[in-house]
Amino acid sequence: MEYLKTGKIKTALLSRLLSLYRGKDDPSVILGPSVGEDSAIISLSNKLLVAKTDPITFVTEDIGWYVVNVNANDILTRGATPRWFMATVLLPEGKTTEDMVERIFSQVSSACNSLGVALVGGHTEVTVGLDRPIVVGCMLGEMEGDKIIATSNARVGDYIVITKGIAVEGTAIIAKEKQEELLRKGYNISFLERCKNFLYDPGISIYREVNIGKALDIHAMHDPTEGGLSMGIYEICMASNTGALIYESEIPIFEETLILSKEYGINPLGLITSGTLLIVLPRDSAEKLIELYRSNSINASIIGEIKPKDFGIKILSKDGLKDLIAKENDEIIKIFE
Repeated sequence: MEYLKTGKIKTALLSRLLSLYRGKDDPSVILGPSVGEDSAIISLSNKLLVAKTDPITFVTEDIGWYVVNVNANDILTRGATPRWFMATVLLPEGKTTEDMVERIFSQVSSACNSLGVALVGGHTEVTVGLDRPIVVGCMLGEMEGDKIIATSNARVGDYIVITKGIAVEGTAIIAKEKQEELLRKGYNISFLERCKNFLYDPGISIYREVNIGKALDIHAMHDPTEGGLSMGIYEICMASNTGALIYESEIPIFEETLILSKEYGINPLGLITSGTLLIVLPRDSAEKLIELYRSNSINASIIGEIKPKDFGIKILSKDGLKDLIAKENDEIIKIFE
């Protein structure tokens, strides 16, 4: 097996991959991905352009699928439509093969196609100092009209709705990155495969949830990622200058998540959770949204409400009312220590 050398991917390989994996054909892409082109040119009409960039650093398997969906989610939470994607792919020296690069390109293309997104460019290289691939994505989206859904729009009295359950992404990462270790500890392969498949079912994309709820009076949406649900709640409150009351008993947690969290001493409330959508909206709209989700076979729960800032950010558990603790360092780090 021949490993690729440090530096840019060979022109012939890059050219071949770009000819095979381009995502959705889009006539508005005037200049798309091509060897030697440093940037993309996109024709826009009178619409708002929404941009997002985010890296994937915790996972190696399915990294191409992750990076597209994680970036698309943050476009979707603005009420915008993801349209164009770019990726910077950094690969480890001495470990990178052509098959590895092609697998990442294929995953990116497949994820783009599933969302109707065009791949318009990026950069790929083998670089020193890495022990695993890192992919940095940049997603561009557009929206019509002047209604912008921002994290900072939460209002006192609003209800907080959550979809699916928490730690969707974290559960998949643990199973993927620690599979051999968990097998040695006696975990069943079918259990681990089920956990790994959280990437696709219930899935890390929030595309369906956002589109289904668009017609309702949504004040804020947030895709909590690093730091888990706890940090997601904090980010909403900090942006909106409010407090919050969370009901621990109403937080949906998968059994698989609880099992793996216990194994590694992880607090699931602080575990990375792409695929979970937080929606903040008035009470009557929240109840309508729950019914709408249920009719579309999407699990959703009301887990709390927005309070005045001086109330603080609290969680009501069986032990009583206490401060909700959020940490910037995600709990997933514990499996790499």
